[in-house]
Amino acid sequence: MSNVEIITDNYSQAVKTNTEVKDRKFVPTIESVLKKKPIQMPQEIYSASGINIFGKRIKSLIYTTDLAIIKNHNADGVIAVYPFTPQIAINQAIIELSSAPVFVGVGGGTTTGQRSIDIALNAELTGAYGVVLNAPTKNQLITEMKERLDIPIIITIVSEKEDFESRIKAGASIFNVSGGARTASIVRAIREKHPNFPIIATGGPRPENISETIKAGANTITFTPPPPGKLFSEMMDKYRAEIIKSLEENE
Repeated sequence: MSNVEIITDNYSQAVKTNTEVKDRKFVPTIESVLKKKPIQMPQEIYSASGINIFGKRIKSLIYTTDLAIIKNHNADGVIAVYPFTPQIAINQAIIELSSAPVFVGVGGGTTTGQRSIDIALNAELTGAYGVVLNAPTKNQLITEMKERLDIPIIITIVSEKEDFESRIKAGASIFNVSGGARTASIVRAIREKHPNFPIIATGGPRPENISETIKAGANTITFTPPPPGKLFSEMMDKYRAEIIKSLEENE
């Protein structure tokens, strides 16, 4: 048993707490040193309702295209949107590697028209749970894509002044709110007109931002993890401290 230990992480504790509050059932937790996910979702996310997509309830999405991070998180899904031309090879690599549902970017701005539709169709056939379109996307493209796809089309919303109704009418299945400091306000504006429409929203840098966005009406929260360089730096600091302490003890 020396190589195995039971660890109570944020996710496990959140599941245990939320379950006990609702039905008083205890949830046993099994973890190990090597299988434990280093990147944990903030506990505040688990108060969200989530969105049930193809039988999976998704409360948290990790925003990354880094393959190492994609294999080492405990989020319910991955949102893989990047500031370059969408490429089938990148989407396929992420979908094949991830053990969680993946939602991939398929353009809508610089990349648009039939090219975006082709990339989206390939993503569906590869196993994506949904496709994400950028804010400049024309409603006509949403409609044309909707006719070809059987997975959700997620349209990015960046302002409370946008025409939400036309996006829904065009065929958008989910809103992805990314408004920086105004994200909660945008979510609130959507909820006033559409009480039940699915909303994904960025959580922000602090726990209170996440809670505010959920209270405003977001169903699912997108979490941006620390960059690999920062995570590796923290690990190296720990290793250095341990080695120095060991050397000092052996002097």
